[in-house]
Amino acid sequence: MGDRNLELQTTLVRYNNPVLVVKHVEKREPTSESAPPKEQTGRPGSGGAVVVDSPRETEEILNCILPPKTWEEDGQLWTQTVSSTPATRQDVINLQEMLDTRLQQTQARETGICPVRRELYTQCFDELIRQVTINCTERGLLLLRVRDEIAMSLEAYETLYCSSVSFGIRKALQAQEGKEKLQEQIQQVEHEKELLLNSISDMKIKADQADRRNAELRASEEKKHSEEIAFLKKTNAQLKAQLEGIIAPKK
Repeated sequence: MGDRNLELQTTLVRYNNPVLVVKHVEKREPTSESAPPKEQTGRPGSGGAVVVDSPRETEEILNCILPPKTWEEDGQLWTQTVSSTPATRQDVINLQEMLDTRLQQTQARETGICPVRRELYTQCFDELIRQVTINCTERGLLLLRVRDEIAMSLEAYETLYCSSVSFGIRKALQAQEGKEKLQEQIQQVEHEKELLLNSISDMKIKADQADRRNAELRASEEKKHSEEIAFLKKTNAQLKAQLEGIIAPKK
């Protein structure tokens, strides 16, 4: 029970003390002696007293705006309704100080998205609605409409944000899949390029070897041809000398 009270005290909305809800109350018929006199409600009559039901209506409206909190502990059902005590100027000042203190204690962010700061300001707004409703019901109901509209707008923004995040994640996954495919294609092309470069290198080596063989063969052929020419020239010179030797004595 102490932990529950501590938890309820952390809210900025003022609540009444918790009340134990009694179950299975034994019903007894009221006797004429013990039955309390019934209060007369409604407008003033000829001899009846005037009973003003506006405080009860205010409590009902407050319970509609800020529903009572109920919980079960140790097999007992407890309930706690919002306070219908009017607020003074000092209460508003204390509310502001308490809001600043809670913001510092919870280390809420001053800017940007912060669920803690949002929750504290929501509680502060509910407390202001409670204070205004006690003084003017219509004004409190109008503030309730404003609160609900703000909550709906925030929910719409959250839904839009979640859908946009999901859309961004899907696009990122698709881009990642496309990137992986492109990387596979790049690796395949690079492998083909490496094979082609190796083939070109082998072909260059074979071409160089063929050029060397052709050069050696050409040099060998030229040497052989030169030797044949020299041999033929020498043979021709010998034959010419022999011919001249044969012809000269006849003269």
